[in-house]
Amino acid sequence: MTSTSDDHRYPLSEPYESGMLEVGDGHSLYWEVSGNPDGKPAVALHGGPGSGSSPRMRGLFDPDRYRVVLFDQRNAGRSTPSATDPVVNLSANTTQHLIADIEALRVLLGIERWLVEGGSWGVTLALAYAQAHPQRVTELVLAAVTDGDRRDTEWITRDMGRVFPREWERFRDVVPSAERDGDLAAAYSRLLHDPDPEVRAKAAHEWCLWEDTHMSLAPDAEPFLSVAEPEFQLAFARLVTHYWSHGCFLEERQLLRNIGRLHGIPGVLIHGRYDVSGPLGTAWALHRAWPGSELVVLDDTGHGGGSMAAAIIAATDRFA
Repeated sequence: MTSTSDDHRYPLSEPYESGMLEVGDGHSLYWEVSGNPDGKPAVALHGGPGSGSSPRMRGLFDPDRYRVVLFDQRNAGRSTPSATDPVVNLSANTTQHLIADIEALRVLLGIERWLVEGGSWGVTLALAYAQAHPQRVTELVLAAVTDGDRRDTEWITRDMGRVFPREWERFRDVVPSAERDGDLAAAYSRLLHDPDPEVRAKAAHEWCLWEDTHMSLAPDAEPFLSVAEPEFQLAFARLVTHYWSHGCFLEERQLLRNIGRLHGIPGVLIHGRYDVSGPLGTAWALHRAWPGSELVVLDDTGHGGGSMAAAIIAATDRFA
């Protein structure tokens, strides 16, 4: 994630409502609502998977015009049980579970339709949700575009070794030698479930260090994940590798193939030209196949930072 100033964000309004939503399988989700109770409903989907929601996400919406809903996805942030606990079973955490969770939250809050905003993994989830429930979505605002395909996971975990060979070899060599030619996300997932806490901590840190390496080619890129608290690194890495080792629980090219389900829904795709972890081609292919979309390419950022927040705000302002 690149460095950026938050000066262009809206002031962060405090939540006027929050709670925990039980969604079955022993999961309880933290949620909050801020902004104008009578404003346009919007839900913001965090990235990762596993990063959890952040108060900064509220600043992407005009608090006078939007009713902003944030929540922490399963096992992330303040939702329980937390992925920081190595004995927590992640089998009831899939894309299909998260889609159902979004719908359950919408029903709980009495919202008929809402704008859906997402960043990075949140884009994949937003597209999957919108394709499953297009009648519930008014617009989509999607930044740092991803679609969950295995070919993109292979790009990040293996092919990008051609761009960052020294850093990739360090990333690969954490994995036992017998597993280095296989699915590196799955191999890391096994390490992150190891009984030895030192093995788990090292795998989490090295995963986050590699992610920081490829977030951006912009010259002012700064580390984000690798300097986070160890507990956050562990939860984040466990959830990312869980999803990636299962193809994000989507069929290959599913979101592109089903893009016709978004017919009539306006969308803005925002992507940084220096985003080497998510090449621009994914956003371009989705844009070409989705007549109601607009593609905004930013020349000053990678997977975040720069003018990305300003571009998101420009879109949410337009749809308010």
